[in-house]
Amino acid sequence: MSSSVEQIKERLSIADVVGSYLKLEKAGSNLKAKCPFHNERTPSFFVSPSRGTYYCFGCQAHGDIFTFVEQFEGLDFAGALKTLAARAGIELIRENPKVRNERDRLYRALEKAAEFFEQSLSKNSAAKSYLVKRGVKDGTVKSWQIGFAPNEWRALHDHLLKEGFSTDEMIAAGLVKRGEKGFFDLFRGRIMFPIFDSSGRVIAFSGRIMPEFEDGKSGKYVNSPETELFRKSRTLYGLNKAKTDIRKRDYSIIVEGQMDLIMSHQAGFTNTVAVSGTALTGSEITKTVSPSFSAKAEGVTETKTVLVTTEALGLLKHFSNNLIFAFDADEAGLRAVQRAAMIALDLGFDFKVAAIKGGKDAADLILENPAKWAAIIKDAKHVIDFSLETLMDKKLEPRALGRAIVSSVLPYVAKLASAIDRDHFIKTIAEATGIQEEALREELKKIRKNESVPAPENVSVTKAIHARDGLRRRTAALLYWLTDNQKLPIDAIVLKKRIKEILGPSGFENLLSAFVENKNELLYEAEAFYDQAKNFHKAVAELLINLELEIVDEKLDAAMAYGKKSNNIHDIKAINDLSLKKQELTTRRQSLDKERIF
Repeated sequence: MSSSVEQIKERLSIADVVGSYLKLEKAGSNLKAKCPFHNERTPSFFVSPSRGTYYCFGCQAHGDIFTFVEQFEGLDFAGALKTLAARAGIELIRENPKVRNERDRLYRALEKAAEFFEQSLSKNSAAKSYLVKRGVKDGTVKSWQIGFAPNEWRALHDHLLKEGFSTDEMIAAGLVKRGEKGFFDLFRGRIMFPIFDSSGRVIAFSGRIMPEFEDGKSGKYVNSPETELFRKSRTLYGLNKAKTDIRKRDYSIIVEGQMDLIMSHQAGFTNTVAVSGTALTGSEITKTVSPSFSAKAEGVTETKTVLVTTEALGLLKHFSNNLIFAFDADEAGLRAVQRAAMIALDLGFDFKVAAIKGGKDAADLILENPAKWAAIIKDAKHVIDFSLETLMDKKLEPRALGRAIVSSVLPYVAKLASAIDRDHFIKTIAEATGIQEEALREELKKIRKNESVPAPENVSVTKAIHARDGLRRRTAALLYWLTDNQKLPIDAIVLKKRIKEILGPSGFENLLSAFVENKNELLYEAEAFYDQAKNFHKAVAELLINLELEIVDEKLDAAMAYGKKSNNIHDIKAINDLSLKKQELTTRRQSLDKERIF
């Protein structure tokens, strides 16, 4: 793997990799952007092309192209390696299965399961006919690796045993369950949709029961249980295929389920992802299962829920700030919109809603009329406009309408970061309802006052430098930078000599060793501060005078503390000398505008 890593780094620069995710701006010898790992208004995320690393002064995220892709896309190292290798055009050589670690074994088991389901689909005419009836084309089936789980008790289990996987590994991968009468496949009699991580590796499955096995008791959809590889709240179905087009089109579409997403992509909306909609997880399936080889034996009742989380929406925020929710206009869908809106607005999304009315889901609507789906997406309304229209359609009496506006619409307005946007929607609400703007603004003030503490502001680069370990830290940063950078408007040898005179030989060496673990971080601090300084020489001169003043103060405090215990004339003279030195340095600092040391 190390050779692959080196080859990838040779072919891909950090500026190109990070720049494909973020808008980078020139900042001296570095590049900067708003950090993708925490909310901020002012860029504090710096990229160094010369070192191939990045660093954020706000949240301290740092690393190289591999750690960036890991953090940005929520992958482990192997996933980042696969993503970057594909981009670099480098073929990764698969390791011997005997030496793979446990996580690799789980990935391999899931990959083999997906292949098994694909082969099973090719042999099952009823499953293929079902997909044709739903409008899924052969190319789509292949592209999304859609498969079929036979309606048998242990078909997958026995197949994976032959492939060399243990039952415990199958359980850990979320493919097999342990019941009172032995082991059984979690998925039976279902159309199978592999769920991928953002690098395209299978991490779980979602299975849609075949109509012939529906009995009103089994869940229509069943998802894999949460495993070491699969976290439902952090997963968006289809993100691996949609992320590039989300970035290109600068907006994403979220739908409820796998079939909705498949059909949306097939209709050309390749910037669509799906949350985990109406589905049960493996852990929710009744543990007592009759060994009947039947998918009807699960014995569960289904309650429709749509899972929307901060983690899931945060993944989309990396690619675009614009988001359209396309959900069924039923009670569960509307609840999902409400939950998602608060999260999305908190994250800074421009959040719109595309309501699918008439009792159809997105998949059926697209099959019937793709043009209508395109119109619904095009006509998506901002969540505040959507919520306001929904309330107005209820024809509430004035007081009830006012209460509903305060509880259901103004909280969204309160989440908006822009005062101009808030003002716009206050006027819109006033015009639609007849409620006075002044009254709405008063209610809005109450909501904003009672809100939780807002996201932290960006920590400025200058503040980050000053606030951490004082002058010695900044001096160490400057020394590291002098060593790392050969093109400076200053004589590095002379400057190092001057710092050594101030600190003394041992103090100089102690300073460098004290911050060696933070060297990379300090290099960014020095570059951010000195590389863009309007008057580099003045900035360095001020640092040296302040450093010397600090040293003199320390010596003076120590001499005075010792002098109180002694009347020795030499001690008194030392105190006087230090006092004069401090006065001299203070005067020099005050005259910096007229003086240049180097």
